[in-house]
Amino acid sequence: MFHHKGFTLIEIMIVVLIIGIISALAYPGYANYVLRAGRADGQAMLSSIMQAQERYYSQNQTYVTNLGSGGLGFGVAQNAAVPSEDKRYNITAAACSGSTIANCVVLTATRTGAQLTDSACGNLSLDSRGTKGKSGTAALGECW
Repeated sequence: MFHHKGFTLIEIMIVVLIIGIISALAYPGYANYVLRAGRADGQAMLSSIMQAQERYYSQNQTYVTNLGSGGLGFGVAQNAAVPSEDKRYNITAAACSGSTIANCVVLTATRTGAQLTDSACGNLSLDSRGTKGKSGTAALGECW
């Protein structure tokens, strides 16, 4: 008499079902984590450029909208957007609403690539007065 060793079809289907349930529960959390990591990329680049803006202001008594050559020198063409390190955001500069560039600058990190699915926080912003912003529906504390 032969004794066959192995798995039955039912055992394999149970394992597949368990893996499917665990994947369905884990994937949304993972996707949210990836978006949060992308936000950190944008926030870091906003902070870095704002520091360069403050250095420029201390020497010239004005902020600048040109983040590239002839301005802050972030290695992009003149008046071009500066990509974040992971290329999830493009950073641009403009005068604050109701102000001139000599007095206030606002940096905006516009989503690109995989970060486009982040509708909760949307685009991030930071101005020279320290005001943080976002264009999405989530609370500011969740995005910053």
